[in-house]
Amino acid sequence: MAWETDAIRSIELRDPRGVPLPPFSPGAHIDLTLPGKLKRSYSLIGSPEDRSRYEIGVYREPQSRGGSIALHDQIRVGDLIESTEPANNFELREDASHSVFIAGGIGITPFLPMVERLGHKLRPFELHYCARDRASAGFVERLRGCGPRLHVAYSREPGGCRIDIAQIVAAAPEDTHLYCCGPKPMLEDFERATSGRDPAFIHVEHFTPVDPPALAGGYLVELARAGRTVAVPPGNTLLQTLLDEGFDVPCSCLEGVCGTCETRVLAGVPDHRDVVLSKEERAAGNTMMICCSGAKSERLVLDL
Repeated sequence: MAWETDAIRSIELRDPRGVPLPPFSPGAHIDLTLPGKLKRSYSLIGSPEDRSRYEIGVYREPQSRGGSIALHDQIRVGDLIESTEPANNFELREDASHSVFIAGGIGITPFLPMVERLGHKLRPFELHYCARDRASAGFVERLRGCGPRLHVAYSREPGGCRIDIAQIVAAAPEDTHLYCCGPKPMLEDFERATSGRDPAFIHVEHFTPVDPPALAGGYLVELARAGRTVAVPPGNTLLQTLLDEGFDVPCSCLEGVCGTCETRVLAGVPDHRDVVLSKEERAAGNTMMICCSGAKSERLVLDL
């Protein structure tokens, strides 16, 4: 464990048996089970070549739902923490002709292994990183290796300014892969600036939900493999209904952010509320995040 700033802690996780950990690619995350049975997702910030450990960076969120407080205040060296294998909803396009990364605050974490990978492969990129001030900017020393490709802005220091996302996007060639991770206002600015571009070149990582969960209820869910049908009542999410019925369904963030609960849809029309699926994937309706999404049809058939 190490302190990156007064509010950001980097934490190493190793297998207690000393065996190599499952591989991961830049942009991947793991889900941790924390005290109180909390399940939270964290980006992996270490080198994918190092199979001896996973490393995460955790910001102590003042309005934490419990995850960051647990990792800052309760977890100690030597504690055992259950982790899933890495998953990746924010993959790096390593063969891109050019890549631009835009990060705000702790949103820098998924980009750390990305820019290091591109640097090793001598691929062109630039990284724009915005923090409130120097004291709150994590991993800056680690990023010095980016050289002139790193642009850091401090929004609350004397003479400081915010990143001009519209200008950055406008200056990027059309075949540039553009990535953004940070607070909600930054993501909204990024999505506006990139709205006219090919979505195949746009990549966004959310830490918080955009839409409220679907709580209208009033529909039936048929579980094809279990051979059961359950009714989702008003005020309940689909996931909570299944848990109440005794089904053991993989889940973590409960907000449609991490992708852990992605489930195949065999019939029916989902009411998507997640931030994982693309517009095209939502329109296809082949999968859904059952922790927050519901149904627009009277019946859903799921591969459960």
